[in-house]
Amino acid sequence: MVYGKATIALVALLAGGALAQTDVHEALPEFSDQGADTCLRCHSGDTIEGIFSTPHAVASDPETPFAQQQCESCHGPGGDHAGRLRPGQERPAPLAFAHQGSASREQEAAICLGCHQSQERSHWQGSVHERQGVGCTDCHSVHTPHDPVMNRQEQAGVCFDCHTRERAQSLQASTHPMRQGQMACTECHQPHGTLNNAMLVRGTLNETCFECHAEKRGPFLWEHAPAAEDCASCHVPHGSNHTALLRRRAPLLCQECHSRAGHPSIAQTGERLPEGRPSAALLGGSCTNCHSQVHGSNHPSGRNLSR
Repeated sequence: MVYGKATIALVALLAGGALAQTDVHEALPEFSDQGADTCLRCHSGDTIEGIFSTPHAVASDPETPFAQQQCESCHGPGGDHAGRLRPGQERPAPLAFAHQGSASREQEAAICLGCHQSQERSHWQGSVHERQGVGCTDCHSVHTPHDPVMNRQEQAGVCFDCHTRERAQSLQASTHPMRQGQMACTECHQPHGTLNNAMLVRGTLNETCFECHAEKRGPFLWEHAPAAEDCASCHVPHGSNHTALLRRRAPLLCQECHSRAGHPSIAQTGERLPEGRPSAALLGGSCTNCHSQVHGSNHPSGRNLSR
């Protein structure tokens, strides 16, 4: 019998490292005789049989569970569980996942990472989700052919089950198109962990934003310091009730840094303006009426970010 790496990893986990001192074949517990056919005698339904429509059940791929011990590649040896019992004997339970399962979060992650240990998941240990006790099955649906978290149109709904503040922000007037299915959370965040703040896919928030907003990258001849340092100085990435995801409406946002002298925050009538004529720029109350290039300017006369 050929034992795949997922099976050996599982047995090592169950045996508490006994494989280091004994032969692999001697340490293996008893598997069922007919693999998945044994399990399906009792376990049926869409939530179980849906796995046959997933990549996990492709027996021709030697890396999949069904090319190894089928159901028992993940749920552990089930020979004792499926065998006959003596009167009064309790049936041993195999490893079960999800909220009511017998497997701990550490066991669950170890079994999944036995096959899914790649660059994207190399920082799972010690990540925010791992430290908070989030398990693989809290986000992923393994037995169903349609895993919502892997679907761009549905992924945000899975994340919002825990990230309720971001859900509320996504329902505000100005947001990224996550609810419309045009953008997924994983375009900015790596849920399996990174070395970056907030599990961002790039080293900084600005670098992450520039993946889509390349025209704001620069370098510019005349830079706007807050825009070059941190996009979140002015914008709320997950949503805002102000236009362009701004934290506050102009001119109040701009006047958090810039003096109000000569640029009042209130609307001016023609009586208080030169020549008695109202200024559309001041009446509109927006600094960008004049300073339109707030992210930076390459115009020789763009020192004030006005062109």
